[in-house]
Amino acid sequence: MADSTSALRIFLHPHGKEKEDVLHQYAKEKERVYVSSHADRDRIIEIFRHAMQHPGSPSDFALQTVKEAIKPVKQTVLIQDENQSLENALRTLLQELVSSAVNVGEVVMQFGQSIDEKDVDTTTGQIPRLLDIVLYLCERGHIEGGMIFQLLEDLTEMSTMKDCKEIFGYIESKQDILGKQELYGRGKLVMLRTCNQLLRRLSKANDVVFCGRIIMFLAHFFPLSERSAVNIKGLFNTSKETKYEKDAPEGVSIDFNFYKTFWSLQEHFSHRSSTNAPAKWQKFTSNLRVVLDTFEAQPLNDDDSDGNNIEEESAYFSTKYLTSSKLMGLELKDPSFRRHVLVQCLILFDYLMAPGKSEKDVPSESMMEEIKLCQGRVKKLLESIPPKGKMFLKSIEHILEREKNWVWWKRDGCQAFEKVPNKKKVNVDGTKKRKTRWRLGNKELSQLWKWADQNPNAITDSERIRAPSVSEYWKPLAEDMDESAGIEAEYHHKNNRVYCWKGLRFSARQDLEGFSRFTDLGIEGVVPPELLTPEVRSKLHGKPSERSKRSKREDESKGANIQPDSQVVSTVATPVVVGAPDESQKHNSALDIVQDQDGQSEVDVEAGDDEMEGGEIKEESNEEAYVNATKS
Repeated sequence: MADSTSALRIFLHPHGKEKEDVLHQYAKEKERVYVSSHADRDRIIEIFRHAMQHPGSPSDFALQTVKEAIKPVKQTVLIQDENQSLENALRTLLQELVSSAVNVGEVVMQFGQSIDEKDVDTTTGQIPRLLDIVLYLCERGHIEGGMIFQLLEDLTEMSTMKDCKEIFGYIESKQDILGKQELYGRGKLVMLRTCNQLLRRLSKANDVVFCGRIIMFLAHFFPLSERSAVNIKGLFNTSKETKYEKDAPEGVSIDFNFYKTFWSLQEHFSHRSSTNAPAKWQKFTSNLRVVLDTFEAQPLNDDDSDGNNIEEESAYFSTKYLTSSKLMGLELKDPSFRRHVLVQCLILFDYLMAPGKSEKDVPSESMMEEIKLCQGRVKKLLESIPPKGKMFLKSIEHILEREKNWVWWKRDGCQAFEKVPNKKKVNVDGTKKRKTRWRLGNKELSQLWKWADQNPNAITDSERIRAPSVSEYWKPLAEDMDESAGIEAEYHHKNNRVYCWKGLRFSARQDLEGFSRFTDLGIEGVVPPELLTPEVRSKLHGKPSERSKRSKREDESKGANIQPDSQVVSTVATPVVVGAPDESQKHNSALDIVQDQDGQSEVDVEAGDDEMEGGEIKEESNEEAYVNATKS
């Protein structure tokens, strides 16, 4: 059977070189071993059994073991048929090891350990050793990457739940290797199927910790945007049906009609998508109004909140309330019970008001008004329920607001939002490569500068792009300013903000005089006057500018402040010096008479202390000083 492939070949009497090629190919295929019989499979199993006893690391002997067992065409990578043959042999070997462990009554992951090793390490048995060898081969790419996941699935299916806990511990310890991209892409679905099968076999009441370990592993193993965990279709869990009494029992003191109305709301909470139907919505709103009226008629006080102890309330919770009619009266007095029901209402309202993918999913205007009305009543009730009703309502509103981001992400197709980090280039020897320092900061600018040095003719080329002069740049605006051109305001260059900004930069560098006219005349004043027509130039530059007007106003204000002072005759006593004629002449010459516009005189006294030292000083009145001055 091992040579069945070559034995079925039919030679059609080749001649010459063709005959030699066929014989050479036949001899090559004879050397290759095909796993097509139980004998070949057993031979591979024995080779791997012997490899499992090797004390060294799998990296020392794993690849050589595969070459000895399969004799592959390629030296380091198996082709598809070779991978399939090896996988069948390894799955058979794993089944034999599990059967042997069960027969001797040992733990699966500890089977084959020596007595000295059992108290030291629980992962040195034959099965963990086999898994380590296969995992190394998958990680290095020598064999197909999904083979290790298939062996783990077979191992969990053949083991009891007690053994599965240790098997899953091995999976958790190899999480980093199994999560690598070369393995994850091949075996993620197999791993998901393995974990889901374990969750189905576990008891949700007795194996809570193990279930949590599996869920946490899936959360770390799969990326955050994994589509298999987001319920893209938005399906609801309708299998959990709330059962309640249909007929009123004897001796019940509550209103049984209210009891049925209250618990019938759970049907709408479970089947939210069907509540959009007009008949369903009408029934829901009528039942909800009855419940809200009862809550409003029976408000809760602080005594009903068990001492307002939030810590004790958060220490325990109930996943599902009892629906017995005998407990209805007590449940209505429980603040936590009311909060659960009212929060369910807010969740339903938020679902109904969320925009749908099609127009038929959008509620009508009348339905939206009813939703907002009921939503307001529900929020008021939540706010009034002790303890800390306002704080509780604020937290719920915040959670529902954040939930919208999740809803929109799902409706957009759960697009991946994880960014792949940039790969850092590392040299072969592991040393960091020194960064190249460029003369002008980066490669492009440095290369451009280098080209300019090598090709000086490019600078004098008339076809190259260059900055225009001020006159060339403002010429389009000067043409637009001519009224005879008839340029509309929409296409006028002065309304182009980018054009004006660039022009101001040109003028600031090349024409400071024109740039200074921007303050008085605006952007049109920056245009050189020689570019304008005579009419536009006289109209624009002939009118007084804001600066000239402002300076004129300042001069007028200064003149108004000086004029009242000139009309006041100086009241300073004029000293008369009696002495030598020369000194008297000096003193009289120092008196200057200024005639102002009103015909009044002003006497300026300029005599200094040095001019009064030689004579006698007498005080005179203003009138006498004026007469003496006129006589002289």
